[in-house]
Amino acid sequence: MPKVGMEPIRRHQLINATMQAIDEAGLADTTIARVARTAGVSTGIISHYFGGKDGLLEATMRYVLSELGITISKRRAAIGTQDARAHLKAIVEANFDSTQISRCVMKTWLAFWATSMHREDLMRLQRVNDRRLYSNLCFQFQKHLSRDSAQEAARGLAALIDGLWLRGALAPEGLNTARAIHIAFDYIDERLLGSTTRTVASSSLKHVANRHL
Repeated sequence: MPKVGMEPIRRHQLINATMQAIDEAGLADTTIARVARTAGVSTGIISHYFGGKDGLLEATMRYVLSELGITISKRRAAIGTQDARAHLKAIVEANFDSTQISRCVMKTWLAFWATSMHREDLMRLQRVNDRRLYSNLCFQFQKHLSRDSAQEAARGLAALIDGLWLRGALAPEGLNTARAIHIAFDYIDERLLGSTTRTVASSSLKHVANRHL
C-alpha cells in the first residue's frame, strides 16, 4: 500500500525523469521503460499515475506551463505598481527565467510544440498558453494604446518572445538571455513611445477645459 502523501512526490519525480529522458534521447526515444529506469521505479508505477506515455507527456507539459505561470505571477507581484511598462517587462523576463531556459526544459518545450500539431490534448494546452500570454500583454498595452493598437502590439510582442526563445533554443551557442530581453524591451519602449506624452497632454486639456466651465 503506497504511503500517504507520496503521490505528489512520485508524480514530480516522474515528470523530472521525463524531461531528463527527453533531454538525453529526444521524445521519440523517451519510452516508459526509459523514464522508469531514470526515475528508478517500475513501469507499472508510471501506468498507475499517468496511464501511459501520452498521459505522462501531458502532465509534464502542464507542469512546465504551471511553472511559467507561477514565475510570471511572482515577478509581477514584486513590482508593486500598476505601471504597464513594468508589467510588460516582467512578463518578458519571466519567459526567459532560469526555470524556462534550462536545457531539459527547452528540449521539452520543443518536443511539446512539435507533438501538439498531432495531438488535440496538447494543442489545447498550447492554445490556452497562447491566449493567456496574449490576454496579459493586451491588457497592459491597453493602458496606453487604443484597443486595436494594443492588440497589434500584443501580437507582435508574443511573436517576438516566442521567436527569440526558439532561435536561442536552436542556436549552437545557446540562448543569450540578456540580448533577447533587451530586444523585447526595445520593442515595448518603441510601441509605448509617445503614449505617456499623449496621456499628459490629454489630462492638461481636460484641466484647462474644467477651469472654463
